[in-house]
Amino acid sequence: MRHEVVLTPAEEARARGREAGYQSGHDEGYLKGRADYIVSQHAAAFPFRQVHVLYIASGKGFPYSPIDEAISSTLRGMVSQLTVIEPGQPISEIAYQIMPDLVLVLDGMFIQNEQLDLVRQQGIKTAIWLTDDPYYTDMTTENVNHYDYVFTLESNCIPYYQQLGCPQVHHLPFAAYVEHYKPERTRSAQRREVSFIGSAYWNRVEYLNPIMDRLMQHNTIINGIWWDRLPNYAAYQDRIELNKWMGPQETSGAYNASKIVINLHRSHEDDSVNNNAVKIPAASPNPRTFEISACATLQLTDARSDLAKFYTPGREIETYSSPEELLDKVEYYLTHEKERRAIALNALDRTMREHTYGNRLNQMLSIVFP
Repeated sequence: MRHEVVLTPAEEARARGREAGYQSGHDEGYLKGRADYIVSQHAAAFPFRQVHVLYIASGKGFPYSPIDEAISSTLRGMVSQLTVIEPGQPISEIAYQIMPDLVLVLDGMFIQNEQLDLVRQQGIKTAIWLTDDPYYTDMTTENVNHYDYVFTLESNCIPYYQQLGCPQVHHLPFAAYVEHYKPERTRSAQRREVSFIGSAYWNRVEYLNPIMDRLMQHNTIINGIWWDRLPNYAAYQDRIELNKWMGPQETSGAYNASKIVINLHRSHEDDSVNNNAVKIPAASPNPRTFEISACATLQLTDARSDLAKFYTPGREIETYSSPEELLDKVEYYLTHEKERRAIALNALDRTMREHTYGNRLNQMLSIVFP
């Protein structure tokens, strides 16, 4: 005769916990295994060019220094010679001594434009990659005509710079530097359901505040400056790492530890932080879009009109158009693991194929040296 085993409530709870733990471990193992395979399939080889590039770093330090590292490290494998200097050095004299084929400037805020004019007089091509369009166009307006090629993160800035007389203006967003942003092979020590990493610009505070109580119920962690602007900050401060600047590796770790990462773009109309008097609207996705996707993590982002050029909504990224839709999708994907995982892996695959710094710099060099 078989005897039915009757579990106590505590034993039933432990059994359910074990089953959930096994399932969670299986899901995460599958995700990491698939992500590792996708990365291994994308050892991209780009054309090697017999050119000498003089790269002038931003000179701004963090958070621009990781971009300098991404560009210079990637360029070293793509051109026959690379010289890297800081803005304070005598640019025109160095250019005259080494006679590079291209002087490439990141940001350009700390460079005297007369130096670039002298470089161009020597017959050397010059290019600038602007880092903060459209938010600092009041300042970039004064600089762009001193370069042969202007590369901007924002597609809406192209006609603006063309009207200023720039003959060669191209849309070139930043990308994911896969030495910094990539899937982790091991289980993350920190565990997050939802993450947001970024500054509390006023548009973000106003957007998230109506849903913050419910959003914070889902093990949500926020990192960044100014989040004490939230009206009910005291209720969440144990889950907000205030005024913490995170480097790329730490940021990547937080993305990897999260099931969902929220991306909410800053406003082009915020005069408290912007220098955009002509109010050029933003259509292009921010650099974080590519970095989150490179970590094989589901990204929920507010939709921008250029986004579909880079990722297919619903397949490689998810979008929202209201705070309520954002919360609905957070709650949906936290309970639909297969769908969440599929989008995250599709995003990683697209990023590795099309949105690395190798892709971007190959596009730039193809324009400058057709």
